[in-house]
Amino acid sequence: MTKLTFITHNGTHFQINAADGSTVMENAVRNAVPGIEAECGGSCTCATCHIYVDEAWVAELGEPGETEADMLDFAYDVQPNSRLSCQIKVRAELDGLVVRVPERQG
Repeated sequence: MTKLTFITHNGTHFQINAADGSTVMENAVRNAVPGIEAECGGSCTCATCHIYVDEAWVAELGEPGETEADMLDFAYDVQPNSRLSCQIKVRAELDGLVVRVPERQG
């Protein structure tokens, strides 16, 4: 299991043990992390699973793909470290990943 930490806009921390091969979004939804709406269910056709990746993890995750980058145009308050959580596959190398949930989605 890979440990993920979600920090909500109001500062609440959710530490989750996630199965490798799942997505960050699936784990947020499964664990009722507030602010991750995931309206499209992970098909990268909305931007309601927008997160901010902690700066320490940006290089490990790399840049968003073309489709993800296009969908981020619809997200609220996009930052250089913005990603869609549905596009991040959990793997052992991400153990300890920290992400922040924006104030609102879309």
